[in-house]
Amino acid sequence: MSATTPDSLAELIEKAEKGPEGLPPVHKWEPDNQQTIDMRIARDGTWYYQDSPIRREKMVRLFSTVLRRDGDDYFLVTPAEKLGIQVDDAPFVATEMEAVNPEGRPRLVFSTNVGDAVVAGPDHPLDVVKDPDTGEPAPYVHVRANLWALIDRPVFYRLVEMGEAVEEGGETSLVVDSDGERFVVGRY
Repeated sequence: MSATTPDSLAELIEKAEKGPEGLPPVHKWEPDNQQTIDMRIARDGTWYYQDSPIRREKMVRLFSTVLRRDGDDYFLVTPAEKLGIQVDDAPFVATEMEAVNPEGRPRLVFSTNVGDAVVAGPDHPLDVVKDPDTGEPAPYVHVRANLWALIDRPVFYRLVEMGEAVEEGGETSLVVDSDGERFVVGRY
């Protein structure tokens, strides 16, 4: 858990509750100029252009604000063009999590590698998908408009440590509560 002062914690919660306000309305834009570009977001959240990592954090954050997912395809969208890009897994990575309990209501606040903050709950569910071949869990948190963040391993381990074992229908589940919702993070 990162060190967070009460003031910065309040700011984090406020940022998460505001949601995607101030982001461009990419869901409304349907430009005629559509093409695919050689841009990829790797599973670890690194953005690449023509196989070279984009090292300017501000540029990556800017690109993330015009990212849209249509079905299984990802696009950078402006009023003038819609550019198809490749995403290896999820476009964002949840790199931090704060467990807070304002007013006796537990909340899990996730921060991403591109500066988004969300409170896991009804609008931002958690989902853990098991690889059918390896059984390895892949945990995600919904960020906005059909865009998800892969929860990185250290954050997922913390989430599992916080989990509570609950017996349901003859099966034991590991659950966490956030913003009035209960999420299963593992079964055994």
